[in-house]
Amino acid sequence: MPSPSDNLRVLVVDDSSLYRKVVRDVILDLPGVDVVGVARNGRDALEKIESLQPDVMTLDLEMPELDGIGVLQELADRKISITSIMVSALTARGAKATTTALRLGAFDFILKPTTQSLEESIAQLSRDLAPKLKACWTQVRLDRCVTPSSQSPSVAAYVGVETTKEKTPPEIIAIGISTGGPQALSRMLPELPGDLLCPIVLVQHMPALFTASLAKDLDTRCSLAVQEAKEGQRLMPGNVYIAPGGKQMRVVRIGTAGIVKISDDPPEDHCRPSVNFLFRSIAESYGSAALGVILTGMGDDGTKGCRLLKEKGATIYAQDEASCVVYGMPKSVADAGLVDLVAPLDALAQRITNQAAEGALL
Repeated sequence: MPSPSDNLRVLVVDDSSLYRKVVRDVILDLPGVDVVGVARNGRDALEKIESLQPDVMTLDLEMPELDGIGVLQELADRKISITSIMVSALTARGAKATTTALRLGAFDFILKPTTQSLEESIAQLSRDLAPKLKACWTQVRLDRCVTPSSQSPSVAAYVGVETTKEKTPPEIIAIGISTGGPQALSRMLPELPGDLLCPIVLVQHMPALFTASLAKDLDTRCSLAVQEAKEGQRLMPGNVYIAPGGKQMRVVRIGTAGIVKISDDPPEDHCRPSVNFLFRSIAESYGSAALGVILTGMGDDGTKGCRLLKEKGATIYAQDEASCVVYGMPKSVADAGLVDLVAPLDALAQRITNQAAEGALL
């Protein structure tokens, strides 16, 4: 974490005085983080952002006068850039609002604790906020150090040992994504054609209710049919199946058909749904006929699964650092030497389309 003179500056925004105090106290206990102010609603937050110049704000979604979505829209209109961590209720309404906020560019979200104990709520907030603020700090430090002339050009970089080998069209595309996912998916998936010749299965790290809201939102934006996956579904071309939050998803082959299996298997590396869990089943069922794609996200979920896919002869794509919200999951896969193609988000849709259509050269 940064030195005391270079701490992450956080603004806490919530209409509840108790919750403002709890979040403030939790953040102040984290090393390398300063709370520069609190705001009681969206209007107050906009004034504090102008005067205090925070790096990050924790932003409640439901507030009087101006809610969290309104704040994000107002900031976009004013062309003010600030990293936002949304604070959401575990409800269908909260899930829909959170999905909208993430699509509008919010960095990530945390859930309001539902425990009966204040001590347990504080512990949960600390566990949830600490890694997200650390990731925010990393991104803020990069932004402070990068000048326009030093930014990496947004072009594809080709890596790996199979860059000149012609690939056969995949029978399935498997995508793993986490922090920054809804925004990235809302940019990439609409670029894929509705008549894509294979199905897409996808793990986005989200809790229950939130993946259903994400699927509905994406379905309105895509030519592909996007849905939250259900037990026993047969995978069909031109469809995207998102793993349900709080569950594990795998795919099995029965004859030539791919079938979705949803279970309560335990988390893997604290993830449920887990990219590794899904990718392992894809490696077993599809082998070299699979295309794995790792996009923006914290941590290294997906690396073990990509290794199994590569051992079976599958192709792996990864998002490049410049276009990631958090360059964690793609970096882990690339550092492990498992990637055939590293490319910006905007280029990946065309590469996937080409690969699915005719096994285009990497």
